[in-house]
Amino acid sequence: MTLQTFDRHAGQLVLIVDDVPENLAVLHDALDESGYTVLVANHGAAALERVRHVVPDVILLDAVMPGMDGFEVCRRLRADVATRGIPVIFMTGLTETEHVVAAFESGGTDYVTKPVRQSEVLARIASHVNTARLMNQARSALDAFGNAVLAVTPHDGRIVWQTPLARQWMEQWFGADSDGTPSQLATWLAAGPAQPLTVIRGAARLVFTAADMRSPEQWMIVLREESDTARVQALMALFRLTQRESEVLHWVIQGKTNRDIGDILGMSPRTVNKHLEHVFEKLGVETRTAAATLATNRLRAA
Repeated sequence: MTLQTFDRHAGQLVLIVDDVPENLAVLHDALDESGYTVLVANHGAAALERVRHVVPDVILLDAVMPGMDGFEVCRRLRADVATRGIPVIFMTGLTETEHVVAAFESGGTDYVTKPVRQSEVLARIASHVNTARLMNQARSALDAFGNAVLAVTPHDGRIVWQTPLARQWMEQWFGADSDGTPSQLATWLAAGPAQPLTVIRGAARLVFTAADMRSPEQWMIVLREESDTARVQALMALFRLTQRESEVLHWVIQGKTNRDIGDILGMSPRTVNKHLEHVFEKLGVETRTAAATLATNRLRAA
């Protein structure tokens, strides 16, 4: 069988990994009758070899096998950028809490208990394949428009996918080994990302915002890189301000007084106030608070 020549619709390839031939046969027949293209592997090493040639849309993985067990297979899948996004459904007769926890800690997406009920397995597969298909469509759109977005698994904060721009920023901010979740990001995710996370380095900021937390499998996180220079340029473009007016407004947004702004920009407080009067006129406001609020809202919308 040549793995590269499968003729199938996207979202229909299932890999079954089990060391018991009878289990493989029963599941293979059920999935085949339901319209899936099925691959099988009877041990962990064979499963990893299979996914080197073709990436399945979902994997049914036996937890307990001789040699490399399912937990180790899943860890290796999650360690590889090419396979870490594949939904993995564990099949196990082990229902003790520690084994369920081990399945999720190794990167499992879901689990079913043996003896496997075919209707349950088919329902779980259909759900995860559909979710994966929607995620892939969203990723393609995000890639095409040059967005900085990454996806993480909610239960452990593991990064399972990044757009090229997100990967570039993660490498720049956290080092070349950016596939692991940085501690600041992991802590923020564990606490429940209700508010954006801002990482500051000098005059630059990297802002993480939870864009979609509805899926129990993956959360979508949007990245935005900010700097004092970029914000000043944005304010100039949004409100037709001069360079100096934009700089003054930028520091007003930061909560600085006229004296503080004068010290930062090398001008007198009186000159700062003159620039601020022009800002008020162009923004159509009368107070510092109103100017800061309007500018902040427009920057976020932009």
